[in-house]
Amino acid sequence: MLLTNHVLAGALVGRLSGRRSTAVVAGVASHAVLDVSPHYRIPEHRFMTFAVCDGLLALAVSGALLARTRRGQRLAVAAAIFGACLPDLDKPGRHLFGRSPFPAGVDRLHARIQTELPHLAGVELAAAAGLGVAAWTLLPRHRPPAAVAARQRVAVSPRG
Repeated sequence: MLLTNHVLAGALVGRLSGRRSTAVVAGVASHAVLDVSPHYRIPEHRFMTFAVCDGLLALAVSGALLARTRRGQRLAVAAAIFGACLPDLDKPGRHLFGRSPFPAGVDRLHARIQTELPHLAGVELAAAAGLGVAAWTLLPRHRPPAAVAARQRVAVSPRG
């Protein structure tokens, strides 16, 4: 599953859990659920191109969702996003350092639960669209304090 989809699912889980203490674990659980579901297998020769683009998109989506989230819930949402992305640290670990940061048993389990098929790019994109709409809709909007909002209205009001 693309990292961006894990970010979106993690944001939803963080919003629904609402508790910082359980958000990381809930994020890891969401990662497992997405990896078990059938999804796109990126061709090996194109993996790094996909990984870089997807990583940058995941970072931008994380920032946008956290900026949208109310202050009181940001930490839970950020923790769940972290948990949802954590299991995939094996990939950059292998690429950059020649080894995964996880014990071999964790890597074997992670590889065993993957249901990747080369013809499921559409499933991956549909998951991204659905998770994106759900995350954007369900995350409560951050509203600036009244004083900031008042200054913004004054700054844009026509002078007469």
